[in-house]
Amino acid sequence: MSEPRRIEAFLLSREWRDADDGVEVVLWGRADRGAVRVRLTRQEAVMFVPRDVFAHAARRSPRPLATFDGRAVDALYFRSQRALVTERDRLRAELKETLESDVKPSDRYVMERFVTSGMSIEGLCREVRGVLHFENPRIKTAEVTPTLSILSLDIETDDFDGPVLSAALATPTTERVFLRAPPAANAPPHVSFFPDERTLLRAFFDAIARLDPDVLCGWNVVDFDLTVLEARARALGLPFAIGRAGERARVIASSNPNRAAIPRVPGRVVLDGIATLRSATHHFERYSLEHVAQELLGRGKKIAESTDPVAEIRRMHREDPLALAAYNLEDCRLVLDIFEKTDLVGFAVERERLTGLPMDRQGGSVAAFDHLYLPRIHRRGFVARDVDSEIDVQPSPGGHVLDSVPGLYEDVLSFDFRSLYPSIIRTFRIDPLGLAQPGADPVPGEEGATFAREGPILPELIASLHEARLHAIATKNAALSRAIKILMNSFYGVLGTPGCRFFDPRLPTSITRRGHEIIARARTFFEDQGLQVIYGDTDSLFVAAKGRAEDPKTLAATFTQTLADEIAATHRLTSHLELRFDAHYTRFLMPTTRGADRGSKKRYAGLVVDAGTPRLVLKGLEAVRRDWSPLARRVQAELLRRVFQDEPFEEWLREVTRDLREGRLDEELVFRKREGREVTDLVMTTAGLQPPSARTAAIDHEHYVEKQLAPVCDVVLPFVGSSYARIAGAQTSMF
Repeated sequence: MSEPRRIEAFLLSREWRDADDGVEVVLWGRADRGAVRVRLTRQEAVMFVPRDVFAHAARRSPRPLATFDGRAVDALYFRSQRALVTERDRLRAELKETLESDVKPSDRYVMERFVTSGMSIEGLCREVRGVLHFENPRIKTAEVTPTLSILSLDIETDDFDGPVLSAALATPTTERVFLRAPPAANAPPHVSFFPDERTLLRAFFDAIARLDPDVLCGWNVVDFDLTVLEARARALGLPFAIGRAGERARVIASSNPNRAAIPRVPGRVVLDGIATLRSATHHFERYSLEHVAQELLGRGKKIAESTDPVAEIRRMHREDPLALAAYNLEDCRLVLDIFEKTDLVGFAVERERLTGLPMDRQGGSVAAFDHLYLPRIHRRGFVARDVDSEIDVQPSPGGHVLDSVPGLYEDVLSFDFRSLYPSIIRTFRIDPLGLAQPGADPVPGEEGATFAREGPILPELIASLHEARLHAIATKNAALSRAIKILMNSFYGVLGTPGCRFFDPRLPTSITRRGHEIIARARTFFEDQGLQVIYGDTDSLFVAAKGRAEDPKTLAATFTQTLADEIAATHRLTSHLELRFDAHYTRFLMPTTRGADRGSKKRYAGLVVDAGTPRLVLKGLEAVRRDWSPLARRVQAELLRRVFQDEPFEEWLREVTRDLREGRLDEELVFRKREGREVTDLVMTTAGLQPPSARTAAIDHEHYVEKQLAPVCDVVLPFVGSSYARIAGAQTSMF
């Protein structure tokens, strides 16, 4: 029995399909009262064409809309997305222009209602299997703060593609392990035993359905766990029914080997730990569960990373099934704890709230820009071109890098501009629509570009995001602050990629060249104060201030006001640019380019003292590069620390070299080579690079002396009148 209801829900997922009576859009959400499924039937697929283009469609309607260059357009409506694509392809074959033909029906439905995450649903509702079902309700945007339930899952298999030997799940309050093995008398209550894989999987799927999580998470959960589970369910004739209300899940394989598959679990979000950490800009040397867990939690897996996992899993299954169950469950616990420690669910929620992209969509900066920008230009009376329209691609200049002055310094001050590129966009009114429709009193850009002075869309978006980030910082909402920062910084990259429908090379060029002018102006300001600028890079400057007593915060504020006054006088614009004091380095190294006397770029080291505790800051040097051995990285960092703190280093360096040659540091000699999504461990031997586990020749210790230690040390030692060869070269063999 259906009854009228009005509720608010957080949008978990959206999908569409062609049905007999039109396009069907399905929205899944989470409300206070439980899961929500909204079905919208008899929808039409829509694209636009210029009014003078003849086209076939179910219906055609003149609209009060125009292209960016002012041509009137009509909307074409189709009973199916397939029919739209067929007509689009026909028009393109005839070299006719189509507009916004690549926007998916489900995306268009929510974006035109300005729904990014929260939605108000009003209509007839019925409850089926714990899910609230709405048919063709009214949908509006709403502010919704969800409380989402999470479940971590992990499977262990006999070889990498099955069959499944053990499956585990964990929520903050429940833990279960499903083990294919004879019952054990001493088994803990959370371990269940099954005679075969089929009954194990059926029980595992049923348990997920009963727990009914909003979020499924795991480590490589899409490309391994869900992919294997779907394949094994198909092989055993089981429905892969882990979606809400018994709906079947599926995994859509990617045609690109470097891209993850796409999970479709109706009513649930799937968050992979690796991909979500990367989206949230967390960086690790390796993204194995063991490595990340050790760094974040201080504990790791129950099998050593160096062990052959397949062989050990087989052994445990055969000899000690309860050990396998414990290993399986601990992986689930580690993932749950990593998600809690880094607030990945909170980050994914805030990213969706800001961008309109589904929580489990990785990347998607261009799609996020579309979701925010398209409905706003429609309200202004314009439509956009297709993403893959032919456009003239011209490279734009990168960030401005000042020549560095190499040396070992005392008292260096660093300054940076707060969100430089977003602030430039906001200050100088840089906007795709404003470029196309600049008006009578435009703001000058680059390469002949001019921008509308009044009413630009993108600067207004950035202004609202800026205010939201200030509020997030004030309220200590770290997830929201991080999501806003990533989104604002993505706008320049989006405008600079031909994969964006609003791409025009004059847009990124107008941003970067303004950046060049601003950095150059800041350099002149500091030099006018009698201070030496030893380096500058895109949005930051490093100023040698030994013996000078100027307050760095006052210097930054003075320049910010000076720049604002100049922009107001020259352009009649309000500046949103702000130079901030970043750090005081008590010691600072600006190295030379290897093999030359000129200063390097994007490479430096410094010592900052925080509350009496010295902290080493490294940028671009070998000590923070993953293509150098752990030994070389450790030695360079320690050498810098000793030099900066005036501690002796010569005997220490000789001792390290002796230990290396005598084989006592072999565990620090492994290189990690990345190819696509795969990481391979290698060590240099007298026969070349070999995997450590399959090494057939002796380690070439002299290679590490000459090609690893010598280069990283000679970044530093010439500035103290020495060299690696002089301190710890061949003569150390005498000892």
